[in-house]
Amino acid sequence: MRYAYAITTALLLGGAATTMLSPSYAQNAQNEPGTISASAPKPGAPMSFADMVAKLQPAVVNISTKQKVQVSSGGNPFGDLFGGLFGQQGQDDGQPITREGQSLGSGFIISPDGYIVTNAHVITAAAKGKIESITVTLFNRKEYVAKVIGSDTASDLAVLKVDATNLPYVKFGDSTKARVGDWVIAIGEPFGLGGTVTAGIVSALNRVTGQGGAYDRFIQTDAAINKGNSGGPMFDLNGNVIGINSQIYSPSEGSVGIGFAIPAASAKPIIETMIKGGKVQRGYLGIGRQPVDEDIAGTLGLPKDRGEIVNRVEPGGPGAKAGLKQGDVIVSVNGQEVNPEQTLPYLVANVPPGGTAKLGIIRDGKPLTVNAVVGNRPSEEELANSITGGNDGDDDGDGAPGNGAPELHAGVNLLGVQVTALTPQIANTLGVNPSQVSGVVVTGVDMSSDAAAKGMQRGDIISSVNRVPVRTPGEFDAQVRAAKAAGKTTLLLYMTRARQGSQYVAIKLKGS
Repeated sequence: MRYAYAITTALLLGGAATTMLSPSYAQNAQNEPGTISASAPKPGAPMSFADMVAKLQPAVVNISTKQKVQVSSGGNPFGDLFGGLFGQQGQDDGQPITREGQSLGSGFIISPDGYIVTNAHVITAAAKGKIESITVTLFNRKEYVAKVIGSDTASDLAVLKVDATNLPYVKFGDSTKARVGDWVIAIGEPFGLGGTVTAGIVSALNRVTGQGGAYDRFIQTDAAINKGNSGGPMFDLNGNVIGINSQIYSPSEGSVGIGFAIPAASAKPIIETMIKGGKVQRGYLGIGRQPVDEDIAGTLGLPKDRGEIVNRVEPGGPGAKAGLKQGDVIVSVNGQEVNPEQTLPYLVANVPPGGTAKLGIIRDGKPLTVNAVVGNRPSEEELANSITGGNDGDDDGDGAPGNGAPELHAGVNLLGVQVTALTPQIANTLGVNPSQVSGVVVTGVDMSSDAAAKGMQRGDIISSVNRVPVRTPGEFDAQVRAAKAAGKTTLLLYMTRARQGSQYVAIKLKGS
């Protein structure tokens, strides 16, 4: 700002004779005058979208459900029934009472005989609830009772059917041709207000929101999307559906210009499978994994944000059969690089069950190739159960494990943690199976250490240090000391927390 002010002053003092010198470069700036021009809009856009909206809006519908929901005697019986665009579910704080609840969302007709697309979460019952009926209301206020043809939680897509003919409908377009900066239109039923149209641009493509899973790749838009827009269409300027509005990012639960739509390219084959009565199948390796962040990458001598590290291998699963091991870093799938924009679950999910995934991995610093015959991905509920696992111990893992004073070693304090051996008694108290988990148990954490900053707490189980198994405090002490002597400042620990699964975490030595 100071530079701009100085130039303005010079122009005022020197008049038209004042000139500005620009440095000379071998190449032109990306925004060199005359090299960029906005594409000429179609007639009526963006001056007005009215003609296009008039054609499209009749195919967009309101979807409402009636549910029997168990709520606490003192709570709100309607509450926030859904995640995603519908907020977070409330907590029961009294004796349950069955009440009637409702939810609202959007959808769009894709055939004249009444097939309708929406989000799976729009027609999913709240916890302790049951869907009684689903009503579809057209733009002309005509209502139909809908039945569910298919619903897929992983992709958050569902197909409904109403008994009708000659309905207005819309077609899918090619979302792969969308470009950042393209105009888009969102039509839906925010807050139950009836047909509402908003316009914006494509803000980003292939946006990864961090939720994980096989379909965490969205079209991001600044077109206003609010509660109730879930399941509604995102149109390009040709009137084709290029996305299904699904989520928003908002600290206020209202639109702040960051909305996400499921790309049509991902949604269309799933919808077609459900309409045909088929089961949606996607590839599965049977492993747990986590991103290679900067700290983990530093301990492995790898570039950050390239690949994902295997933190769990399901016994007898496709990954185990292929020879994958805990600690392997998978850097590619069938020649496609694994990175934050192209995650491992996404790449594997797009390999048909029974097909072969050629995995590029790094094991102990050496590149290898592993061929895995992928399986069929289980349901989200089955996956959640397999990850949490553990026995039915009643302890929450926050108490000090063991009896008496923990066995301490001076070298342990290099990491800022104190540990004791994992005995069957302690394992039972923590709620883990001692035949499946081994290592040392954290009994104390120095709050000024990096371990504390990374969230390590009492009851955590450390199974390895720099991929070397440790089963006693002495072994743990030796590995920490050896790393220190080798000049390492960060150690890679494999850690298990009861009922939350296992993962790698990079911890800096104290004073590093």
